[in-house]
Amino acid sequence: MTTILDFDFMRRALVAAALVGLIAPLIGVFLVQRRLALLGDGMGHVALTGVGLAFLLGTAPIPTAMAAAVIGAFLIEFIRYRSRTAGDVALALLFYGGIAGGVLFASLAPGRASSSLNAYLFGSLSTVAEGDLLALGALCLGVVIVVAILGRELFAVSLDPDVAAVQGIRVRVMSTLMAVLAAVVVVVGMRVVGLLLVSAIMIVPVAAAQQVTRSFRATAVLAIILGLLASLTGLVTSFYVEVPPGPTIVLIALLFFAVLATIAVPVRRRRREAT
Repeated sequence: MTTILDFDFMRRALVAAALVGLIAPLIGVFLVQRRLALLGDGMGHVALTGVGLAFLLGTAPIPTAMAAAVIGAFLIEFIRYRSRTAGDVALALLFYGGIAGGVLFASLAPGRASSSLNAYLFGSLSTVAEGDLLALGALCLGVVIVVAILGRELFAVSLDPDVAAVQGIRVRVMSTLMAVLAAVVVVVGMRVVGLLLVSAIMIVPVAAAQQVTRSFRATAVLAIILGLLASLTGLVTSFYVEVPPGPTIVLIALLFFAVLATIAVPVRRRRREAT
């Protein structure tokens, strides 16, 4: 009987999905705490411009998308710093300008670049090469190292920027770093779940974990576990059912949310009665 491990491209896909499932909620928990759940979507749209530009210039999509997403992260934090009320407007500009730029550049590129853009919009695990895995692994390792070193500062800024500033934390630098990390995760996840859905795997496992946890650390741990389970389960399901992996992964993550939210209702009721 043929199994998923009989195919080289699926073995690479499993590794890529595991990396995304682990790393996306790790950054997503800070974004949710900071009430920036839509930031990942904005980064994904900007990264799409980078992909389209790569098609036009004939460069590698991952580095070009990374450069575009990081520039977008700096821009949005610059706008947010200049005017807090402009944060939503900045995200809207990223949404519209990013996807428009990606489609335009791809349409101007020679060959069938426009059709290839769908692989980045919705994910295409069958095209993940060994070189891609090395790049994704290096990016994930970099994110983990940064969070391990600056996790306390990132948490303080996510919890209350004003209090963090009083404690001597450079809030603007940490906020920009958070946006850059989100941009990195978006590029890491674009080959697995696609740029239009990558934000979901950053946010949904965190939202699901929050239903049954009461601390930031517990939420982060459970969110990472749920993200890993959703990514691997979604990939295996998509292989055997022959459906796209990106939407399948996101729907399974949403299923986890629904189950944990249902479980949390009686638990919260008992807590209220106990008090």
